[in-house]
Amino acid sequence: MLGTRGVPACYGGFETAVEEVGRRLVDRGHRVRVYCRGSGTASGSGTGTAGARTYRGMELVTLPAVRRRALETLSHTGLSVAHLLAHRTDVALVFNAANAPLLPVLRAAGIPLATHVDGLEWKRAKWAGAGQRYYRAAEAAAVRWSDALIADAVGIADYYRTEFGVPTTLLSYGAPVLAPQADDAVTALGLVAGGYHLVVARFEPENNVDLLVDGYVRSPARLPLVVVGAAPYAHDYTARVRALVGDDPRVRLIGAVWDQRALDQLYVHALTYAHGHSVGGTNPSLLRAVGAGTATLAYDVSFNREVLGDEGVYVRDAVGVAQAFADAEAAPAATAARGERLRARASRYDWDAVAAGYERLVAALAAHRTPGPAPGARRRHAWSAEAEALPGLAVVP
Repeated sequence: MLGTRGVPACYGGFETAVEEVGRRLVDRGHRVRVYCRGSGTASGSGTGTAGARTYRGMELVTLPAVRRRALETLSHTGLSVAHLLAHRTDVALVFNAANAPLLPVLRAAGIPLATHVDGLEWKRAKWAGAGQRYYRAAEAAAVRWSDALIADAVGIADYYRTEFGVPTTLLSYGAPVLAPQADDAVTALGLVAGGYHLVVARFEPENNVDLLVDGYVRSPARLPLVVVGAAPYAHDYTARVRALVGDDPRVRLIGAVWDQRALDQLYVHALTYAHGHSVGGTNPSLLRAVGAGTATLAYDVSFNREVLGDEGVYVRDAVGVAQAFADAEAAPAATAARGERLRARASRYDWDAVAAGYERLVAALAAHRTPGPAPGARRRHAWSAEAEALPGLAVVP
């Protein structure tokens, strides 16, 4: 499993998937190797595995990366591929379409591979210009050089079907069911259970932290807004968020929280969780709020509607955000009940089922029973119907 920051998961969706799926594959008797970035990366968020060779049964290989945003991922994956060629494996799972230029190396070595393509990265503001063109080309290269593509949301599967005419294997993330627990981490921040609103997000434009903060500041809300998150490269955007907060004492910008237990408490005891992500697929932070039974307002895109259904409150602008916070505080009992109905949806996102799907996929890859690459990546391409006949694989045609 390569292309991510590695494990333990302390950063994003890819890392969460690697840890949750990898450890379950180990439990099922497989040998799993995870490539990790050292703690000296530009993000400042190393995996915490320096010197460790195993974690939860997974074998770890920790390698460095160039400390520049545009090169960090690709430089680390390049070193990972070089190591992989000298220490071969039955199947490679490559996370992030940005790593597509390295896929021909794996194919030339005869290693079956699947690429987890994630969300529509080219829509992210940080990749404007040359970065956007790169990601668009990388998507096509991933289609061209992968034996199989993994999508974590129906919206992503639809995009690859429409754009390239290819199927994907739909493997979403799991939603951990978080039971109410001691609220010491909450009280340590001067908060009370049910007495605050929560945002958890990397500070990037397409996560709309500024929109959520702007809407809250405009609202008559009395309960504080707690914002968890940061970003290593987004200094201007962070400054914008701080400017929107101004001297409003209701807003608490607490930075990153790496202690998962403390973060879970923040989810469980919040009155509402606000989710501004707009371009990714199924988001682990959103699923964590669902599993916590926390009423959620979300930016109105298909990925978020897919997860929340009719139990979500959807917003598109600061006025809508302000109204959503006001409505939640005006009817706290109804807000809590909506959260409990959301918790029931968590059963649709089960890590055991996700891991079983990965197991079926890697078995098919190892047996060469996957569609294979699609040479005409920019035109609709009819892949072999064999993909749809694979038993147990949720192939979206």
